[in-house]
Amino acid sequence: MTTSNTGTGDVDAAVREELARLRDSIDNIDAAVVHMLAERFKCTQQVGHLKARHQLPPADPAREARQIARLRTLAENAKLDPAFAEKFLNFIVGEVIRHHERIADETLNGSAPGGD
Repeated sequence: MTTSNTGTGDVDAAVREELARLRDSIDNIDAAVVHMLAERFKCTQQVGHLKARHQLPPADPAREARQIARLRTLAENAKLDPAFAEKFLNFIVGEVIRHHERIADETLNGSAPGGD
């Protein structure tokens, strides 16, 4: 059995099948992640509108710190690098804050909300 990465033509059929099976699983997981992120952003958009209506700040550092600690624990329990999980959450939170700032600005200036 060969382990060449130059293509699949010279690789054993069983290896190609296993690779295809694993890649199909990865594709399904990627799709689920995208859908979960879309749902998460729908919720955070609602939070942004609520914050804007009540003139609350777009960012909540105390909540973010609790979420980072929570996610790091979840990552450790799932055998995922907690530093990676924290970076991922920080990326998402940065995007959420950007959305909340935009929503607050639109609310304050009376402009029509844009699509995300």
